[in-house]
Amino acid sequence: MRKKDLRITKTEESLRHALLQLLKKKPLEAITIAELCRLANINRGTFYLHYKDVHGVFKHYLEVIVEDFRLSYSEPYYKTNFHINNLEADMIKIFDHVKKYQDFYQIIFDENIPMMYYYLLFDTIRSFMEDSLHENHNEIQSDIQTDYLISYQSNAILGILMEWHRQQYKTSIEELNQQLFHILSINSTFDKIE
Repeated sequence: MRKKDLRITKTEESLRHALLQLLKKKPLEAITIAELCRLANINRGTFYLHYKDVHGVFKHYLEVIVEDFRLSYSEPYYKTNFHINNLEADMIKIFDHVKKYQDFYQIIFDENIPMMYYYLLFDTIRSFMEDSLHENHNEIQSDIQTDYLISYQSNAILGILMEWHRQQYKTSIEELNQQLFHILSINSTFDKIE
C-alpha cells in the first residue's frame, strides 16, 4: 500500500478544516467553492484536482470519519474474539474516536444544524452495524425484526454521543467507557432473563 503524497494530505486537511469552520456558520448547500478555497488557502485548480464540488469534500470527510468509527466500534469485538461478554471497559474506543473528530461532532449534534447531517451519520453507522450483525452471524430472537434492532442500537450509540456533546465533552473518556460497559452489562443481564 503506497503512502499518500504529503501535499495531497495537506490539501485535504486544509479543505476539511475550512469546511468545518464554514459549517459552523451556514449549511453545506450555502457554501461555495470560492469561499472554501479562500479559507483553505488553495486555488480552484487544486480544488478541482481532488473534488468536483463542496459536497465531495463533505462526503470524503464523512467517509474518513465513518471508517475510523467502524474501526473503533469493531475493536472490542476483535480483542474479545467476538465473545463480547469478555469485554473490559478499556477496550471501548468509540469515545476516543469522537474526541479525535470532536469539531465534526460538535457540528453534527448542534441543535441549530439541519437534521440531515444527523441522519447521514445515523445511516452510515446503521449500515456498518448491519454488516457487523451479518458478518458475526449473531442470532436474533425470532420475534425481533432486524431493522428495528439495528436502528435501536445505532440510536443508542448516537444518544450517548449526543449526551456527551450536551455536557460539552466534560466527562472523561475513561468514565464514559465505564458507563457504556455498565449499560452493556445491564443489557446482557436482560438478555439472560428473557
